[in-house]
Amino acid sequence: MTTQTTTSPSVLASLRGLTPRCRLDFEDTKQLAERQARTLARLLAVDEDGVHDRHIESLPRLRVVYEALPTSGLSYWNGQEWIIAICQDDTPARQRFTLLHELKHVIDHPHRARLYRSDWEAERAADYFAACALMPKPALKRMYCNVTQRIEALAAYFGVSQAALRYRLEQIGLLERPTFTRQRCARPVSTPTWQEQRFRTVQMNRST
Repeated sequence: MTTQTTTSPSVLASLRGLTPRCRLDFEDTKQLAERQARTLARLLAVDEDGVHDRHIESLPRLRVVYEALPTSGLSYWNGQEWIIAICQDDTPARQRFTLLHELKHVIDHPHRARLYRSDWEAERAADYFAACALMPKPALKRMYCNVTQRIEALAAYFGVSQAALRYRLEQIGLLERPTFTRQRCARPVSTPTWQEQRFRTVQMNRST
């Protein structure tokens, strides 16, 4: 009698398998990113403080390298394995966020054309995935509501930058998202030729 053995799908294959076959709008891709982040944490049995470098570096057919780069990171298939290159000069918190950001690009690779209508959407979804993986919603809510609301303390606990921590708190509704931040740019105002050109400032809505 022949015994048939089955092999569990890899973590990467499992995360890719969550992608629907239909075309998604941008809000749907964010929900998908959060599902993938939760599944990643479950498959890797990570602690509540989120996914760490060691978890990603242990994945098969994926290698993480730290190099002098002009950008925070990049990812590519070299014919045998996925390479995620991280800028060696960035802070550990930024490197960790970049690692998860690039992992999302690796996950999305076979489905990218169907998932996103622009590079902007792909980059935002990768940021969203990284935030979900590094700062899981249940753990962040518990820490914020029961332990401390100090941004610097929470950022240190989750191993992220304070900017990333604030962004995640806004995402899940624990901090109010400001309507306006700094001035976005300047627009020329009709000015007589004998006067110096005048400009008016245009405020930037944070969600754009």
